[in-house]
Amino acid sequence: MLILPVLLVSMDITVLYFALPSISASLHPSGTQQLWMIDIYGFVLSGLLITMGGVGDRIGRRRLLVLGSIVFGGASALAAFADSPAVLIAARALQGVGGATLMPSTLGLIRNMFHDARQRRNAIAVWTVGMGMGSAIGPVLSGLLLTKFWWGSIFLVNLPFIAVLLLALPLLVPEYRDRATRLDLPSALLSMGAVLPTVWALKKFAADGFSVKPAVSVAIGVVLGVAFVLRQRSHAHPMIDLTLFRRRGFGPSMSCNVVAYFTMVGFGIFTTQYLMEVLRMSPLEAALWTLASPVAIMFFAPIAVKTAAVVRPAYVIVAGFLIAATGCFLVTRLGTDRNIPLIISGTVCMGVGVVISNTIVTDQIMGYTSEAQSGRVSAMLQTCQELGGALGVAVLGSIGASVFGSTMDRTVPAGLPDGALEASRQTLGGAHNYSMTLKEPQAGHLFHTAQEAFVKSLTPAGYTAIGVLALMSVFVLISLRHVVPEAPAAPAAEEAAAEREHSTAAA
Repeated sequence: MLILPVLLVSMDITVLYFALPSISASLHPSGTQQLWMIDIYGFVLSGLLITMGGVGDRIGRRRLLVLGSIVFGGASALAAFADSPAVLIAARALQGVGGATLMPSTLGLIRNMFHDARQRRNAIAVWTVGMGMGSAIGPVLSGLLLTKFWWGSIFLVNLPFIAVLLLALPLLVPEYRDRATRLDLPSALLSMGAVLPTVWALKKFAADGFSVKPAVSVAIGVVLGVAFVLRQRSHAHPMIDLTLFRRRGFGPSMSCNVVAYFTMVGFGIFTTQYLMEVLRMSPLEAALWTLASPVAIMFFAPIAVKTAAVVRPAYVIVAGFLIAATGCFLVTRLGTDRNIPLIISGTVCMGVGVVISNTIVTDQIMGYTSEAQSGRVSAMLQTCQELGGALGVAVLGSIGASVFGSTMDRTVPAGLPDGALEASRQTLGGAHNYSMTLKEPQAGHLFHTAQEAFVKSLTPAGYTAIGVLALMSVFVLISLRHVVPEAPAAPAAEEAAAEREHSTAAA
């Protein structure tokens, strides 16, 4: 039951990919409004996660899950019947608010419900698979619905699942609340002020390259982030207990989480572009091919869990990183020919490797966390995932764009009209659109040159991802080698305090 909210939230991150043409034809948004339709959901989601984790610990995680489901369902209905771009953007933002309540509540409740280390690890593996499945299912479901129904159906499909949640949650999921938790409004504002400008700036860097405004935005986010940390150190009821980072495995595990999403999201965008722009697949065909990765994940995630029960977690995490690095390497071997086995092997290795490492890392983090803190720590974990993904898109995307542009400068065919290079050197999609305005053979020559330039950009971006994974593997072997197969437990005194708080809440 707790996997269903995760599926919905992750699915709605990608569900708009196929619907944008239909939405544009109906609502006539500007280019900026189109970008906000896609980005505002994840933007609000990432900014509110830590705050909502604290709210759930205070008012009750199941209660917040129910309230979040209502908000998410209402926002989905509003989005389905939006009659203007502004209304759709507002509805997507409201979906982000609902999503921010659902994500930390689910993982926090898993920590409450499964006290046995092996059971908790299995539950977290299923939770991790659910996140990956949702992102993969979103484009496919969107494409299938749009073949029969109008674009609003991609949002209405959420409502039956929300109804199931609202009926089943009170019956199947126990409540947990920590009355000792106090929601600190200044800390909540500082956390949002740190995350939101940072995520926005990373997205701007990825889309437009370096500029002053995003750089200033990052600086603001860093300053507010430092202020947030300082307040947590001195406040009587901190949103994030910084003493967790004194435990030898907690901080390194959180770092692994960032690197995993840096690779999966940052380099994953290249594979999607490759399928659609180089191989010229339709969006639905590309989405169907990407389903190979989540299917493989469903098979390998339980194996990782069983392996971690007998092998030191550090070795399992490193194995996952090395498998992901192998996937990145396979993708760098791609050419402009239609080599489906190679691209699928690469994406499967990346997905499986990241899920293997992330399942163990998530279990390590939640194992170090007391029940009373699990909602807030879960929110911090997912915030790090959002930041890691945004950072990966910014860094790897910028590397790829730089190589693409410089390659186009050197290889663009002679005799093209004035302005052709400038219009074609930014993205492969831009080169394709401009080539459509030319006659043959110029159109074919220009687009083939752009395809070759994109393929060349895979190599430096992929090797950067491989280098990051290799360095992180060394770090893991050094910092987590002491962790034995049994999941770490919170100190007895802390667990006893958590149990007393739980008893008080129940009373």
